[in-house]
Amino acid sequence: MIELFYSTVDFIETSGYLGSLLACLLITVESIVPILPLILFVTINFLIYGKILGFILSWIFTVLGCCISFYIFKYGFGDKFDNLTANKEKINKYKKSFKNISFINLTILIAIPYTPAFIVNIAAGLTKMEFKKYFFALLIGKISLIYYMGYVGTSLIDSVHNPVILFKIAFLLLFTYIISTIINKVLKIK
Repeated sequence: MIELFYSTVDFIETSGYLGSLLACLLITVESIVPILPLILFVTINFLIYGKILGFILSWIFTVLGCCISFYIFKYGFGDKFDNLTANKEKINKYKKSFKNISFINLTILIAIPYTPAFIVNIAAGLTKMEFKKYFFALLIGKISLIYYMGYVGTSLIDSVHNPVILFKIAFLLLFTYIISTIINKVLKIK
């Protein structure tokens, strides 16, 4: 795994603009195809472009990928999924619960590093959640997630064993909560 990481970094660094495009494309694709390791691509961006530009690129292309995934499931699978399910009453109950999740809770859910983003994208798309609510929660929530991934880098274990990192993440989650509360009041999102 470490060899793959360093060979990918070397390839992207030596490829110039093509490498930059590849790193951003991989982050976008990861939001749609969840088998790719997002933390790897975010870490590569942080290493190659630095903390600020690496963060901005990773954040923009993660949000873009999540939005594409949202629309794929909203318009490509929403009605087909409804027709395939055997227990429609139970599924509709879950869909209604997720669709009605508060803006603040959705933002926090997206911000938590261990939440599988593709499941949130799929659920938001299948429930036909209002895009404005999803998009602003995504914009805010992905800030702490991308920072966390870039900060932690290749070792999630370090974040669990180092309390300073956990305090920083707790602070970011609190910050995310405060910002989402303010945005919720200003935009009056349900």
